[in-house]
Amino acid sequence: MCLALPARVIAIDELTDMATVALGEVRKKISLALVEDVEVDDFVLIHVGYALNKLSAQEAERTLQLFAEAGLTDAGWS
Repeated sequence: MCLALPARVIAIDELTDMATVALGEVRKKISLALVEDVEVDDFVLIHVGYALNKLSAQEAERTLQLFAEAGLTDAGWS
């Protein structure tokens, strides 16, 4: 089973097509090679270091809340 998490983009390096995303207190660099038109404060679905697609803020919050209710994450990751 694969798990992809929503994360908020906090910085973009356009030269390398990489972004830094925030998952609560955790910061991670990911590739934007698979997704177009990503901007700072967008939410993206991430898996194994890649953004797979963009999400609305509402969808990201709902998904993170469901993960938290299932005990898979801490609440309030955005």
